[in-house]
Amino acid sequence: MSDFDVIVVGAGHAGIEACLASARLGLKTLMLTSNVSRIGYMSCNPSIGGLGKGHMVREIDMLGGEMGRAADLTCIQFKRLNSRKGPAVRGSRSQNDKHLYAEYMHRTLHSQANLTVKEGEAKS
Repeated sequence: MSDFDVIVVGAGHAGIEACLASARLGLKTLMLTSNVSRIGYMSCNPSIGGLGKGHMVREIDMLGGEMGRAADLTCIQFKRLNSRKGPAVRGSRSQNDKHLYAEYMHRTLHSQANLTVKEGEAKS
């Protein structure tokens, strides 16, 4: 494991973005996940956005992240939230095909230079 500059444990939204960011900076990166087939797997409510998470997704998008791009490509339904209220409480949310989302993230990670994905667990 000492062959890597960065080791990220977990393959959820945050783990994926962390791995891609460090690999794109040219750092030799390892993603360690307990189950490679569950990379980017979304929960029973596969949505991206909302009032809080939507703001974060836009920030990640501005920094070159993949979550927003994947959400756009795998969107089943898009909804504008609180459209009858003021701009401070409006937001966007997409419902996504969780299988397509996971496939997209899997392909993106495996095609990224400087990134190695391994199945395993971190132990002290």
